[in-house]
Amino acid sequence: MSYPVFFLVLFAALMLVSAIPAHGAALKAAAAKRSITPNPLLPVSGGVGEPCPTTDTRGDLSVRALVFEQGDTRVALVSVDNLGWPSVWGDKTRALVPGIPPENILIGATHTHSAPDAYCFPDMEGNHHADLNYLDWVCAQAADAVNEALAALRPVALKIAVGEVKGKIAYNYYAPDLYDPRCGVLQVLSEDGGAVATLVNFAIHPEVLGANKGILSPDLCGPLYDRIEARTGGMAMFMNGAQGGMVTADNRSPDGDLEIWEECVRIGELLADEALRIIGDAPEQNTPGLSCYSREIALTVESSLMQWLLQNSPLTAQMTEDGKITTQLNVVNIGSAQLLTIPGEALPNIGYYVKRHMKTPHAFLLGLTNDAFGYMLTKYDYSSFERYEYISQTSMGEMVGEEYMEQALRLVGECPAPDAPPKKTPSPEKAG
Repeated sequence: MSYPVFFLVLFAALMLVSAIPAHGAALKAAAAKRSITPNPLLPVSGGVGEPCPTTDTRGDLSVRALVFEQGDTRVALVSVDNLGWPSVWGDKTRALVPGIPPENILIGATHTHSAPDAYCFPDMEGNHHADLNYLDWVCAQAADAVNEALAALRPVALKIAVGEVKGKIAYNYYAPDLYDPRCGVLQVLSEDGGAVATLVNFAIHPEVLGANKGILSPDLCGPLYDRIEARTGGMAMFMNGAQGGMVTADNRSPDGDLEIWEECVRIGELLADEALRIIGDAPEQNTPGLSCYSREIALTVESSLMQWLLQNSPLTAQMTEDGKITTQLNVVNIGSAQLLTIPGEALPNIGYYVKRHMKTPHAFLLGLTNDAFGYMLTKYDYSSFERYEYISQTSMGEMVGEEYMEQALRLVGECPAPDAPPKKTPSPEKAG
C-alpha cells in the first residue's frame, strides 16, 4: 500500500473511531416542542400544484425535538408537521443551534397533507404561493425547541422495540398488502422511570383529510401525540418510514374513504396504542451508547418534471451539469437502535431491503428526513406498471432508488453496529 493511500485509510478509520463515545459516559436527553399553527390560517399543500385555502383547524401543527448527548457527541432528532421539509429550511434551523454540529441535526417531515406549502411549488407561470415568512418562523421555532432541550439534558435510560402493529391502520393503495407493518418505538426514560419522550417510527401517509377539505391539521399524527402524552406524561414524536408507492392510512369503508377528523382520531389513537403495546415489556437499556455519522451523497435527477420544479422554485438546489444533486445521509446508533435517513419517500421494497442489511433488529428508517425529493423507486419498478405511472413521474428518475440503497448501505457498512439488544427477563411464572 502506498503512503498516500495508507494515510487516507488511517484518517478514515480515525474519523470513525473518534465518533464512538466511551460507553462509560452517561447518556443524557431532553425533549421540547413548539406550536407552528399559523395565525391567520394559510393554504395547505398535498403535493405539486397551488395550495388550497383553509377556513378551519383540527389539532395543532407542531415541531418536536429530541436531543441526546454522550460525552462530546450531541444529536438532535426533529420532526415537523408538514408534507416535506427541504434542506434549505433545515439548514436555517441548524444555523440557529450553535451547540450541536449541523450534520448531527436530523430534521424530518411527518408528511401531513394538511399543512402550508414548504416546497414553494411553482405554478405554470413559474410563481409560487408559499409564505416564506411563515417558513422562516417555523425554522426559528424548531431551533428554539432544540435549544430548549439542549439546556435541559439529564441522564436517561432507554426502551427500544420493533414489532408489528395490529388493526386497521395502514395499507398500500396500489397493492394492499405490500407495506411494512413493523413499528419502531424508542422511549426515553428519566432516572425516576418516567417517560421523557416516545418516538414512533412507522410508514404511513397522514392524508386522511388531505388538502382539499379547507382544514389545516397534523392529520392522524395529532391524535397520536395526544394519546401517547396522556398515557405516558412525556412528549410524543412521530417520524415516517418507507411509505412511498402508496402506503396510506386505511380509512376505507363500504361507502368509500372516510375523509373526516373522527377517522384521524381512530387511526392515530390506534397507532399510539399499538406503539405503547410494542414498547410495553421491552427491557430498559441503562448504559446505552450514542454515535452519529453523516455523509453527502449524490442522486441523479432524470425526471423532466423534477428538473423543472427544482429550476423554478426559489428553493432551487444546485444540480451539476450531469444532473446530480447532493443531500445529507445520516446513520445514528442509540442504544440497540440504528437510525438511517431517507431523503424522500422510498417504496416499501426499498425499506425492507435496507432494513435487512442494517446491523440490528432494531432498525429505524427516517423517511423524508434531511430532504424531501419525492418518490424513490427501484429501477425495476420505475415506469414498469401503469399503476406506478404517477409515482414514477414524481420521482427523480429510474436510478434514484438504486443510488440511495448503494450509498446508504455503504455508510451503514462502514459504521460500527449499535449495542446488542438486551434479552427480556422471563416472568417468574414462565421461568418456573
